[in-house]
Amino acid sequence: MKRLDDYPTHELNGIRYRCGRVKPFGASLIGDDTVNFSVFSKYAETCELLLYHIGEPEPFAVLPFPDDFRIGNVFSMIVYGLNYEDLEYGYRFSGPCVPEQGHRFDSTKILLDPYAKLVGGSEKWGEAPAADETFRHRGRVIPEDYDWDGDKPLEIPMKDLVIYEMHIRGFTRDETSRIRHRGTFAGVIEKIPYLKELGVNCIELLPIFEFDELENSRVIDGERLYNYWGYSTVNFFAPKAGYAASAAFGLTAEELKNMVKKLHKAGIEVLLDVVFNHTAEGNENGPCISYRGIDNKTYYLLTPEGFYYNFSGCGNTMNCNNSVVRNFILDCLRYWVSDYHIDGFRFDLAAIMSRDSSGAPMASPPLLELLAHDAVLGKTKLIAEAWDAGGLYQVGSFPAWGRWAEWNGKYRDCLRRFVKSGAEYGPELIARIQGSADLYGNRSAEASINFITCHDGFTLYDLVSYNEKHNLANGEDNRDGCDGNDSWNCGAEGDTDDAEINSLRRRQMKNAAALLLLSRGVPMLLSGDEFMNTQYGNNNAYCQDNRISWLNWDRLDSNRDMFEFFRRLIAFRAAHPVLRRTDFFTGYNSTGYPELSFHGEKPWQLDVNSPFLTFGFMYTESAKDYDVPADTFIYCAVNAHWEPHTLELPIIPAGMEWSVAAYTGDPARDGEKVIGSAELMPRSLMLLTAQ
Repeated sequence: MKRLDDYPTHELNGIRYRCGRVKPFGASLIGDDTVNFSVFSKYAETCELLLYHIGEPEPFAVLPFPDDFRIGNVFSMIVYGLNYEDLEYGYRFSGPCVPEQGHRFDSTKILLDPYAKLVGGSEKWGEAPAADETFRHRGRVIPEDYDWDGDKPLEIPMKDLVIYEMHIRGFTRDETSRIRHRGTFAGVIEKIPYLKELGVNCIELLPIFEFDELENSRVIDGERLYNYWGYSTVNFFAPKAGYAASAAFGLTAEELKNMVKKLHKAGIEVLLDVVFNHTAEGNENGPCISYRGIDNKTYYLLTPEGFYYNFSGCGNTMNCNNSVVRNFILDCLRYWVSDYHIDGFRFDLAAIMSRDSSGAPMASPPLLELLAHDAVLGKTKLIAEAWDAGGLYQVGSFPAWGRWAEWNGKYRDCLRRFVKSGAEYGPELIARIQGSADLYGNRSAEASINFITCHDGFTLYDLVSYNEKHNLANGEDNRDGCDGNDSWNCGAEGDTDDAEINSLRRRQMKNAAALLLLSRGVPMLLSGDEFMNTQYGNNNAYCQDNRISWLNWDRLDSNRDMFEFFRRLIAFRAAHPVLRRTDFFTGYNSTGYPELSFHGEKPWQLDVNSPFLTFGFMYTESAKDYDVPADTFIYCAVNAHWEPHTLELPIIPAGMEWSVAAYTGDPARDGEKVIGSAELMPRSLMLLTAQ
């Protein structure tokens, strides 16, 4: 028995079609050779669907939407007899072009479907379009028939995560990665054994939605610069084809799904860095790719004069709390969770999503509440970068509804400053180690994503090797990038042969990493920090698709001690649930001791309201409370002073004795028994345990 949809009602030049289904938006396969097209525009007067054979400059069909194919503000059409494997499509809209009223329709522009599931035209990274190209970013149709073989999002408890921030291309693009498919989703699959050895259980990917790496491309000193990071989205539903080894065969989606499935099989979650604050269309002088030509007034925040609010610092700002855009974002996230099994999202400049149509912050932003309570996203991680380029800083106050976590920028700043001997930050560091109850006391410690470094800024090695940023290679006269890095070069700017300086740098990196992994909250590492990767002092490598941004895997061989330190501390964290407690409890537990306590050079004596550089903190892990084999005492002695110090150790129950689990001053002391006190060389940290 045939359905009503099986019968075309119109025909044009041999193409048969009929009125379509308004939902879902985008291009959806019906059977093997029939496609439903549906697109929203509130203010357009007419719409045309253009159909192309892949790579052809001219469409083989142009189908106007009859008036009866428009229901409300949705144009929809079912087209028969199409070979989706050789199909690209776009739209043309006509309507008012009155910028001061917010309308910028142009019937000469061919536009990308906002809901396209794959984008053609950029399959090969860095390949420029033809000079006469009039329609570069083309929608494609993909089947939704991937065999997940029982896979689903892992739903690892947030408190148990160790997040590893990674750029898909930079992670394996360098020849030192020694893999077959360098710089691709498939390349990550080849490195899964490495990730398992390191011990991380979650990767956070810099943007993988389709973007144009050639945006603002230029040549500086003979080096081609790109939009390398990808924080300038062309389409929110399509994976970046240039990141797929199989893109030329139209298999980008399958390759990404393979990556997610294999990571899940290895026990590793996948988070995506998503950029809903702006698009690649820029301001009024930018290109017309999609949203601007389809419904400018709906998608963007506009001034009363019709210009673009720029809270993103990138030329435009998405109108996130418009009901249509809210649903667009929700549809997008649901799609990535349901069709790609993505475990969570980190929202770039998320404070923008709390702004209303005039740009003012809202007390209860409907979009954030909608995402927090959505049924499909109910177990999905939601992480906010709780600030924006317009000056709105919401760390600790981001509207959360008990669901949102935040990149804790205050943790980063405090830890950096203390480790380089900022005694005045000692009292704040106590709060950060405890999980930042001063910020998240009405939520939990797992709302705090603790980090020292991320893609934006110095690497960990550069943090201890450079006093100043060195961004001249970006071609902006070193004006770009943050000036306040809280870094210290330990005595020489950049690489040096001075053994004493290099030894100090190693201690400082290990000190910072140990504090991060021993703090309550959720730790995040920058890929490559575990083997001292460098960007040569560039703290804003957004445009560097070269050795500046690519991980140099040879450094893993030359810095194996650093990798081993990270690996052991990650394993230590996983083995001790007391480090991952989230409710800010610091009282006495079943051991008869406080569960988390802080100490000076004498046990139990630390003035947490006055500056200090030397202190200790102790966790007591109760076998009864945590269902572990035995009571365990964990003591971390910290000396951020340039002089040696001795810390008297707390008295622990009879029969227990302290032993060194890690010492940043001398790895040879690992396993050594310690009686009475811990002797620390300048700027060092000692982790001790007793059972």
